[in-house]
Amino acid sequence: MARVAAIDCGTNSIRLLIADLPASYAGPGAQLLDVTRRMEIVRLGEGVDRTGRLSPAAIERTRVALAGYAAAIAEFGADRVRMVATSASRDAENADEFRAMVTETLGTPPEVVTGDEEAHLSFTGAVHGLPPGAHAPYLVVDIGGGSTEFVVGGRQVDAAISVDIGCVRMTERHLHGDPPTAAEIEAAQADITAQVDRALAAVPGRDAKTLVGLAGSVTTVVAIARGLTEYDPARIHHARLTYDEVAKVTADMLAATRAERLAIPVMHPGRADVIGAGAMVLRTIMERAEISSVVASEHDILDGIAWSLN
Repeated sequence: MARVAAIDCGTNSIRLLIADLPASYAGPGAQLLDVTRRMEIVRLGEGVDRTGRLSPAAIERTRVALAGYAAAIAEFGADRVRMVATSASRDAENADEFRAMVTETLGTPPEVVTGDEEAHLSFTGAVHGLPPGAHAPYLVVDIGGGSTEFVVGGRQVDAAISVDIGCVRMTERHLHGDPPTAAEIEAAQADITAQVDRALAAVPGRDAKTLVGLAGSVTTVVAIARGLTEYDPARIHHARLTYDEVAKVTADMLAATRAERLAIPVMHPGRADVIGAGAMVLRTIMERAEISSVVASEHDILDGIAWSLN
């Protein structure tokens, strides 16, 4: 059994999974044995949509979190390490500065993956261990900070596309009010709808029998809809929400002020300003794909990175 460390550095958060892999790959039913999972909101992609560059402050926030992860990797004795950097570091002009920082801090360089590779990793992590009621083909959507990945497949990926409608990007581009104005929401909705339609024209998402939603926007919507008083991954993982439940949370988040969103017990402080946009993306995917429910998964690209080290 190998012990591996996976790091996912996205536009909004950086996450660590140290896990033991099974002795031999056993197909979709196989399970990782978690040693530790950690998450920090560092907002690496802050301002990238506007400036095209990673800010020094964002790189420093990421360095501090990464230094803590490097210490954990040494403490738990991981044999193999892989760090994947996604949307923000793909888009930035000064990605070389970020790469140098990571190599110095972690001892290994980040892999700035393409949108297609990001989609494949997300799908691999998500489809392992899905509940019996989830039937293929699956449409797996990973709603990140800078982009959203759409992946369709059964035991393997059949088609995938990444589009630039992440929760941070849409908030920075459109949702400036507190709460956002009707005009701002309308502009964001038009942007999101156009990109979702483009994605669904590229992959056969409307043919899927099960929609699987990944990442913090989805899991936070589930936690709010379920009225949880604290964030409980065991109650969120594989929970199923109807379209009406998603639509209600989306409307509530867009109507609330940032202070009101921060007062929600399950709301991470680093997600309060972008949850409205993230929920809009999920709601729009369900509308345009004509899918009536979504299964949330706590297992995503981070787990896919770990599996790739097998």
